[in-house]
This record gives sequence, structure tokens and C-alpha cells, in this order.
Amino acid sequence: MATGRTHRPATRSRGIPEATVARLPLYLRALTALSERSVPTVSSEELAAAAGVNSAKLRKDFSYLGSYGTRGVGYDVEYLVYQISRELGLTQDWPVVIVGIGNLGAALANYGGFASRGFRVAALIDADPAMAGKPVAGIAVQHTDELEHIIESDGVSIGVIATPAGAAQQVCDRLVAAGVTSILNFAPTVLTVPDGVDVRKVDLSIELQILAFHEQRKAGEEAGPDGGAPAPAPAARAAAAAAGDRKGPDGDMPAVMPA
Repeated sequence: MATGRTHRPATRSRGIPEATVARLPLYLRALTALSERSVPTVSSEELAAAAGVNSAKLRKDFSYLGSYGTRGVGYDVEYLVYQISRELGLTQDWPVVIVGIGNLGAALANYGGFASRGFRVAALIDADPAMAGKPVAGIAVQHTDELEHIIESDGVSIGVIATPAGAAQQVCDRLVAAGVTSILNFAPTVLTVPDGVDVRKVDLSIELQILAFHEQRKAGEEAGPDGGAPAPAPAARAAAAAAGDRKGPDGDMPAVMPA
């Protein structure tokens, strides 16, 4: 079985923009739903609506994959599922290690979508000796002393950090030193990594602050120019700044942001 250690996605070498790569999972999710309903073909307009993008952007994205559809027919759903899965590297097995098995780590371990999307939870790691051996999602938790051995023996190249903020950088350093080259960070802190290591950060508080900003803006619009809406709170101003940073050369970026 192929592992993430020896096979890397070809997106960068093919020159596909990062903004397009970020949208490919959205297309794949919509296409998978169509496939499960045995829908054979889909128009760019229908697929764009299902993915939450405009059809012109979708057609441009697909042009990077060499897919242009058929006039009057649309796109072949099964072929696009295969094509996008191959481009994302999901036609092979990607062993993943989750470090930090608190409430969030346990929830991630129990997430049923990993296996169906090309990912296998190879190990669950926690620093608490009392957690060692306890089953979570049918997998026995192992102590952090075993981290390097697990990464080497299972060929792990993707690590998920769900530790408290204070422990995240140390865990990150150990993952990288052991050979992990991609990290999904749920800890509320920014990680420092060397060149060649990719980090994606998931910060739920930032996402909520951005939503608070939009809610406040909508409330101000409803009140009108003379409605006496209060000045933005510091958190909302920070959210506005974060929202501004979410724009790339190709438009909106997804909710999961690079660290």
C-alpha cells in the first residue's frame, strides 16, 4: 500500500494556483454527493452552486486540471471525482498521527470522514501517562515517548496537533524532526516550521470573531445611517483585519487558513 512518505501530490509541480487547490476539496465534496445519487453529468453552473463558487471561477479552476466539459452535456461526475482525487493525492493511503487526545483530539479521532477521504489514523498520542492504552475510536492511545518510532514505522507524513498552545511548538518540532512534512494545527498558536513543511491552522475563535464582525455589520445596515450603531469592539476590529487577510489573488480563501 502506498504511503504519504514516498508519494507527494503533483499540484505544485503542475503550476496549479494555491487558491484553486483550496477549492478542489469543495468541488470534490459536491461531486461525491452527486455520485452517491448516481448523477452521471453536471453542468458548471449546477456544480458551482453546489460548491459555493461562481461558474466562471469553476471553469478556470478545472482548466488547470485539463477538464473542459462537453458543451450541452457538462462534466462527467465520476471522471471528475477521480481526477480531483488524484490531483489531491487521495488515491493513496495517507497515515495520520493525532497528538493531544483531549476533548478535541478525541472528537477528531472519532470523525468518520477520514477513511472515506483517503486518510488513515495511524496513531493517537498523548503526554498523559494515564491515557496510555486507553481506547479512543477503537485505537489505543500511546504515550508521546513513542512518537518518533510511530512516525518512522508507519511512514507518517501528516501530523495533527490538538494540544494546548503551550505544548504545540515542542510537539511540532518533534514531528518535523521525525520526518513529518505536513501539519494540521488546532492549537491556538502560530507554529514556526522550516522550509518544506506545510502548516494549516484551524482557529475556531478567529472564525467566530469574523462571524461576529459580519453580524455587527448586518445589524448596522439594518439600523441605517442614523441608527446609532455602536462603534466596533476591539474583537470585531481584529476580526475585520483577519477577514481582510483572507483575500488572495484569486478571491476568498477557505475557512482553514495557513499558519
